[in-house]
Amino acid sequence: MVGSLVVALLLGALSLLVLFPAAQHLRSLRGGERVEATLVRQGGCMAGNCQVEFEAAGRTVVADLPVGSGAGKSSVGTRLPVRYRADDPQVVALDGDVGGGGAAVGAVMSAGGALLFLAVSVLAGISLLRQGRPDPADGPATSPDEPHAGE
Repeated sequence: MVGSLVVALLLGALSLLVLFPAAQHLRSLRGGERVEATLVRQGGCMAGNCQVEFEAAGRTVVADLPVGSGAGKSSVGTRLPVRYRADDPQVVALDGDVGGGGAAVGAVMSAGGALLFLAVSVLAGISLLRQGRPDPADGPATSPDEPHAGE
């Protein structure tokens, strides 16, 4: 019961504190500047280890793609469309990711998992309560083979 409650809390925290804000961040770049960038480092884009290089305002910018980026199957040197914030070119995301759909789906699935584990925890608690406890007024339970006190 306690284990499923802990899992529910962790999944809920993941959803509220990580995935929903990530989806909002990606959607904030919808109106950003669109350019073609070159993937210069590929080392597990889902973990945030990818970098792209592009030109912004006449200078070369090397920026990290956000965690969960969809560039994981691309190899170094691949040209990718990205969007960046005009006032801060270091804030960048793949053009295909700016809808926030992948992060939003992850947030909903994580929240659903949290609700499932919360329901399991509640049902386990109800089951424990229904098993019943011996009434302390009846005295300690004894087996038929044990002599009663005073015999």
